[in-house]
Amino acid sequence: MGKHIAAAHIVWDWNGTLFHDNDAIIRATNGAFEEIGLAPITLEQYRALYCVPVPKFYERLMGRLPTAAEWVVMDEAFHRHYAQHAVACGLADGAEMLLAGWQDAGRSQSILSMYEHEQLVPLVRQLGINGRFVRVDGRTGPSGGSKAEHMVRHLGALQGVAPERTVVIGDAADDAVAALGVGARAVLYTGGSHSRASLEGVGAPVVDTLAEAVREAERIVASA
Repeated sequence: MGKHIAAAHIVWDWNGTLFHDNDAIIRATNGAFEEIGLAPITLEQYRALYCVPVPKFYERLMGRLPTAAEWVVMDEAFHRHYAQHAVACGLADGAEMLLAGWQDAGRSQSILSMYEHEQLVPLVRQLGINGRFVRVDGRTGPSGGSKAEHMVRHLGALQGVAPERTVVIGDAADDAVAALGVGARAVLYTGGSHSRASLEGVGAPVVDTLAEAVREAERIVASA
């Protein structure tokens, strides 16, 4: 094993990537829409239009940005409905084996998510995979922002992890933007919140399975 591969680090996204929660996401989104009288949308519509910051996503659907009062109502409703439906969700197919294989090969990995930190940490532990990661960071502070600022803090807290040997694996364009901002690379996965068409314009490799994402991460780091 070459030293570049041995030093490789993956920063995993959680929602829509390791955690297959598409059903909970669309149910929570439509629950939030109902609170302010918006019509429900399909998962396909969601994946075609979703973007961050989340108020911009709502703007695409409403034709305007939500008011401050609407945002408070929708944000609270989304998280309330998500908590109800997420209990039926689990890890993406093959995720547990990929995490074990990466760790067993002597490489490191971490999670950076915009899911609330106090909710994320016990969920990762409950799923029995917390020992696979050197760090698990969820969102602290208000929701609705970008992952970029959180990525700076996340990588800064990881000892011995070089940005140029780090690959972010996520399901959203924002994951690639956050990776670029710290000098890392990204691989984008089509199984979550974005359609392939909406990911392909970002400039990062786009794959259909997490196994492909890990292989691409190995290739990227080996050539760094």
